[in-house]
Amino acid sequence: MRSKVNWALLVLLVVSLAAGVAIQPDPAKPNIDYLPDMAHSPAYASFSPNPILPGGKTMQLPVPGTLPRGFEPLHYQDTEADVRRAAVELKNPLDPQKAKDRGTVVYQNFCTPCHGGSMRGDGAVAMHGFPAPPNLRGEKSMKLSEGQMFHILTFGQKKMPSYASQLTANDRWSVIAYVKSLQNEAAEPAPVQEAKK
Repeated sequence: MRSKVNWALLVLLVVSLAAGVAIQPDPAKPNIDYLPDMAHSPAYASFSPNPILPGGKTMQLPVPGTLPRGFEPLHYQDTEADVRRAAVELKNPLDPQKAKDRGTVVYQNFCTPCHGGSMRGDGAVAMHGFPAPPNLRGEKSMKLSEGQMFHILTFGQKKMPSYASQLTANDRWSVIAYVKSLQNEAAEPAPVQEAKK
């Protein structure tokens, strides 16, 4: 039975190849156009009037509740109560050691202009007459939880704007891991060296 099926498939293959060679479509001649409305639909520019869509506009509002691809909703508001709630509820979901490398790049690109390479608030912005941002190695900054830092990066605080539109949630967590690692290094006491006898 199997050999008959194989022979039938072989004959079908030979017939298909022979038909393909015999037909040889002319590349200069267009193919038969089935359902031309599907192939050649009218194109409208985003802001042009459109007689087909509701309101006569081409660009439509998204359906209520639509989320952009990759968007992760954050169920917090820009309030003091939610800052305190974020401090307790939000934890960094990334592995701190792996996130540190990406966090270094994010810090250098987005944070250094204000906070400086040393994280002491001595960046170029502060050197040119703008109010200095907080010292990230200072006592108050070191007491911030990861959740509070994420809330600040997401919504901004005082003179610092929100970075939610520039940095993905993972990038915000990565830079937090990087800053926390440097804060922890600064907080650790230097090893005591034994006096030589």
